[in-house]
Amino acid sequence: MIYDVIIIGAGVIGAMAARELSKYQLKVCLLEKENDVACGASKANSGIIHGGYDPEPGTLKAKMNTEGIDLLYEAAKELHVPFQNNGSLVLAFSEKEDETVLELFERGKINGIAGLSVISGNQARAIEPNLSDKVTSALLVPNAGIICPYALTVAAVGNAMDNGVELKRNFAVAAIEKAAQGYTVSSRDGQAVTGRYILNCAGGYSDKVAAMVGDDGYTIVPRAGEYLLLDRKEGSRVSHTIFQVPSEEGKGILVSPTADGNLLTGPTAAKVATPDSKEITSEGLEQVQRLAAKSVPSVNFRQVITSFTGVRSSGTTGDFIIEPSKKAPGVVHLVAIESPGLTCCVAIARYAVEQLQKQGLSLEEKADWNGSRENTHAFRDMSDEEKDAFIKKNPAYGRIVCRCEQISEGEIRDAIRRNPQARDMDGVKRRTRSGMGRCQGGFCGPYVMRLIAEELGIPMEQVTKNGGDSRMVTERIGK
Repeated sequence: MIYDVIIIGAGVIGAMAARELSKYQLKVCLLEKENDVACGASKANSGIIHGGYDPEPGTLKAKMNTEGIDLLYEAAKELHVPFQNNGSLVLAFSEKEDETVLELFERGKINGIAGLSVISGNQARAIEPNLSDKVTSALLVPNAGIICPYALTVAAVGNAMDNGVELKRNFAVAAIEKAAQGYTVSSRDGQAVTGRYILNCAGGYSDKVAAMVGDDGYTIVPRAGEYLLLDRKEGSRVSHTIFQVPSEEGKGILVSPTADGNLLTGPTAAKVATPDSKEITSEGLEQVQRLAAKSVPSVNFRQVITSFTGVRSSGTTGDFIIEPSKKAPGVVHLVAIESPGLTCCVAIARYAVEQLQKQGLSLEEKADWNGSRENTHAFRDMSDEEKDAFIKKNPAYGRIVCRCEQISEGEIRDAIRRNPQARDMDGVKRRTRSGMGRCQGGFCGPYVMRLIAEELGIPMEQVTKNGGDSRMVTERIGK
């Protein structure tokens, strides 16, 4: 088969590009090097919908941020992805930082962001009583929000697949060669697909993919951010997303509720050798605690349930790069899509498709395209009476597997069956939250393993944590 478009990378940008392209009469193939979608930065970031005050006016970041906020809220509603428009506060702690807050306010106005206001420290504490008494002023950003980034990615890919896009996992791109009709993309293990056009959405490896078609002028600087996630008991410590004034290395340590009711603190911003780095350091976690406490001194870090690291794909220009290849007609590169990439994902996808169209891609809309996706959270949102009626028709929903998050067997089986199917433990976790509670899968893990084995028709010994050689068990003891 000759595809019209091959998308490399199934993070949130590739996912939204696939969904956007699924609107048209096209054959689209989405390639992902891991065993599941959302396995890079899209599963390990702050999940913040940024308000648009930070990007330098006139940059592509500023344009995409301003356009992307409402587009993302709209897509989240269509895809039934958890989100909240909770607003954010950017805190200052000195006269010098007060000036920075004013600069951000003016920058936001230039970027076309409405509703911003500068408030005093006392006014900020009236909104958020747990803020430090050292806060001198703050920028109030009403349009900001929080969203579950991996749920968004899974939903966008699933919606794209429901509309005809094909997903190929465990396809680590090793070479791209000119073909009679476009390009042939080959994997390390001998797989190959051919397409007329290519979207390079490879995130931390976008520079390497660009070099495969002769564009070797891009450089990705992987920058790791360490986070601490706290139990739901701390989820109401603040209602807004709390930032400190940004530095050259990023937007600083935040304290924020999550879309699922936890409290998140972080990230750090340290250069690392590879985009696959998952290292967690004692120094990094100490920095997160110390700086988070600067904003909200009462955060109870005894309620930490897990820590993790995400790696952003920083570039060298300070801006997003979305442009056609200089050497390979029909190839469009998306490079250095760092923060606020998540906020901009729908706007970026549309912009990327426009670039493909300028390269010659013909777009004919489908009459039957469906941009909505069934609500995977419907059961947990039902009343007790509705749940009772639903369980009578679907008994598996009456068996609770994950006690911490109250996730049923029915929800887990559905996650393994629905596009894109969960094939491993982490895939089930990202789709259902089973294993994301206080015990981190200590109780529900074996049950989930059995369900995966049953649904996929494989022995328990082949069930993995996240694909590859990450098997949960090695062999059966006895008969």
